[in-house]
Amino acid sequence: MIARIALIDYGSGNLRSAEKALARAAVEQKTGHVISVTSDPAAVLSAERIVLPGVGAFADCMRGLSSIPGMVDALSEAVLRRGVPFLGIWVGMQLLASVGREFGDHSGLGWIPGEVVRLKPSDPALKIPHMGWNELLVVRPHALFDGVASGTHAYFVHSYAMKTADRSDVLATSDYGGSFVAAVGRGNIAGTQFHPEKSQAMGLRLLGNFLTWQP
Repeated sequence: MIARIALIDYGSGNLRSAEKALARAAVEQKTGHVISVTSDPAAVLSAERIVLPGVGAFADCMRGLSSIPGMVDALSEAVLRRGVPFLGIWVGMQLLASVGREFGDHSGLGWIPGEVVRLKPSDPALKIPHMGWNELLVVRPHALFDGVASGTHAYFVHSYAMKTADRSDVLATSDYGGSFVAAVGRGNIAGTQFHPEKSQAMGLRLLGNFLTWQP
């Protein structure tokens, strides 16, 4: 039986680079996964793993996801009830929060309680959006970070970051004029504020870890 990864297309994702990086990770790890870019809830329900990318404003991304009939229900069934491994990337991670505070307050999926707030660097010389390579501090052991040491650099492009209600949901942080959440995890759910598909060797290692992760 072919193991499929549903890479969700809802009009708000950097799909091509994510698809290529996941496919390369599958080859390098010899997992045999097939990457399916899809907006079909039935394909999400039958997937062995699910990846939710996201580029743009929180409200626009949530609106795009919700506009696909049955998609949020399919995600809830697969991830929350069946325990399918899930990875959110950038805004795909932010949508896990209870609320996003970008251009007003907007409800998220609420899978990892918390809020998404604007970065406020202590140094006024630091520009927003934060763009470029930053060190990761791995604060909690997790399968996603097997072989990824603290101090490894990842690639970020963002103006907002998640503040979790429960500190134990934080897997890694980074610093840009103050600490912010770089990765979260709870059960079979994980997310990265950085772009693993643009983070070269570290990103491929993390994606490979996701493909073999057994929550």
